[in-house]
Amino acid sequence: MKKDSRDAPENVLRYKLDMCSKYGQVVKALELYDEARSDGVQLILHHYNVLLYLCSSPSLLETSGANNLLSVVLSRGLEIYQQMITDKVSPNEATFTSLARIAGAMDDPEMAFSLVKQMEDYHIAPRLRSYGPALFGFCRKLMPEGAYEVDSHMLASAVEPEEPELSALLKLSSDVKRADKVYELLHRLRRTVRQVSEPTAKVIEDWFNSESASEVGKKHWDVNKVREGIVRRGGGWHGEGWLGSGKWRLVRTGIDDNGVCHSCAQKLVCIDIDPKETEDFASSLTKLANQRVKDNFGKFRV
Repeated sequence: MKKDSRDAPENVLRYKLDMCSKYGQVVKALELYDEARSDGVQLILHHYNVLLYLCSSPSLLETSGANNLLSVVLSRGLEIYQQMITDKVSPNEATFTSLARIAGAMDDPEMAFSLVKQMEDYHIAPRLRSYGPALFGFCRKLMPEGAYEVDSHMLASAVEPEEPELSALLKLSSDVKRADKVYELLHRLRRTVRQVSEPTAKVIEDWFNSESASEVGKKHWDVNKVREGIVRRGGGWHGEGWLGSGKWRLVRTGIDDNGVCHSCAQKLVCIDIDPKETEDFASSLTKLANQRVKDNFGKFRV
């Protein structure tokens, strides 16, 4: 009679590790790993990924009451990965993301970034979460060149940063007085996020209220070039960098139903979208109209 496959050692180990993951029992998981190694149980990718996930989650140590084991657990995570490679078990994106988080918990953004770069050796495409430990680590340690390199690597890998990443880069750039990067990141936020969260709004306010913000800016510029830039780029964005200098007047305000600002009483004169967005919007309207009113709609297109 064939023995139930669920009773096979590797399957029993998988179940127990999954339970450890569910309840955040990192210490118990490491005990199971050591026991499995002693018993000669063959570990597969899932086993290793669960173990690395647990080792990469310092918050789980708090729930298990084992804060003093943090450094030991992080080291065990790296050790387990080395064993995984020795066993010729090919890693995947989740593997490298957990390893990058281990490096981040060790306050080593360089290692975290190095691990992301290694993904290419295995033909693995990194995801946004893969970059977080390196990017936030560099930002936290005020290491701008490292952070900007991570950002460039993300874009080259077709990974688009979202508000948390852009906000961290913006704060870093403001803290190290990189006005050129602040300018760039503000426009990236404008294009990709638009309505920012309160923490990001505070980062933006801190920049404009800073002494650095009052000191940057061209004293002379070509007015015609600025006008041409606004027309070409749309949305009131000239793209010529900081113009003028001096202290900024910064207030929080709103727009009424008629497009009039509650603070300056001026009426909104344009919508902040670029030509590509305008074209996409027009195409969407055309498609919608064609679907609803098919009778010779094409002749009315501009």
